[in-house]
Amino acid sequence: MAKGLLAAGLKRTVLGVALAALFAAPAWRTASAQDYPSRVVSLVVAFPAGGGVDLVGRVIAQKLTEALGQQVIVINRPGAGSVIGTRDVAKAAPDGYTLLLMVTGAGLPENPGYDIAKDFAPIGLIASVPIVIMANAAVPVKSLADVIALAKKDGDKVTVGTPPAPTLNYFGAEQFKSMTGTKITIVSYKGTGPLTNDLVGGHVMLAFNTLPPAIGNIQAGKLKAIAVAAPERLAALPEVPTVSQSGLPGFDIVQYYGLAAPAGTPAPIVARLNKEVRALVAAEDFRTRMIADGGGPMASTPEDYAANIAREEGKWGAIVKKLGLKVE
Repeated sequence: MAKGLLAAGLKRTVLGVALAALFAAPAWRTASAQDYPSRVVSLVVAFPAGGGVDLVGRVIAQKLTEALGQQVIVINRPGAGSVIGTRDVAKAAPDGYTLLLMVTGAGLPENPGYDIAKDFAPIGLIASVPIVIMANAAVPVKSLADVIALAKKDGDKVTVGTPPAPTLNYFGAEQFKSMTGTKITIVSYKGTGPLTNDLVGGHVMLAFNTLPPAIGNIQAGKLKAIAVAAPERLAALPEVPTVSQSGLPGFDIVQYYGLAAPAGTPAPIVARLNKEVRALVAAEDFRTRMIADGGGPMASTPEDYAANIAREEGKWGAIVKKLGLKVE
């Protein structure tokens, strides 16, 4: 009799614990893709407002708002290159309500507080965005050969602006120094927005920049696009040669923008977001805008994006190691 009562009591206890765990479980464990999203979604951009990544992020947020029927808002969390915002997303609840506009290079720091391969659920690629070497209009250069000649002549007096490590802009400038044997001075900015402003103002002579924040000033004649660090010329700047065409073969710096969520995000939510991202990347207005801003619209599966992250982070990790650089 006592044993029977003990067994019954134990059964009730186990059932009670199970029910308590169920009701105490985070909402994302029981939420379905059919209910998603039921509230505002945050899209974290790990760079300052006004820069190239931010501009793309705001277009993505607007398009996803229309597609999902819930507001998607951009949250700028810059700092330590892109580490602060990226780390915040890695530690967020994997419920689909905190997303990251991920940019190549996020996995290069040595101790960022996250593992780029394990702490994220890739959703899909959005675009490729190459670096453009550009100059203030008053700098006496018209070609990459002119830039190299000036750098060899004036050495560290030649200032080159970039966003900070771990951006490919910065590593590209370091690679340029190594490949050309020059001693240019690299000046780091929090993002491409303030970098572009200082380049226009003549506070730095050159920049390894992205096109979105600068193309208006290039068209207005305030900046000069010298060369594109990509395998092919850009449709937005057809007259500007690639770096390889300018005499420095193999010098390609192409960033990839994509959408990611914290690891553990339910597969149906990842699939829903991938579907919407693929649709917006295929939309004619988005493609037209991205191409006009110097980007290449790209769509992919989550698996393809995961492979892209592994390939590109590995490639740039090897370059950083070869250059003897340390990324904190």
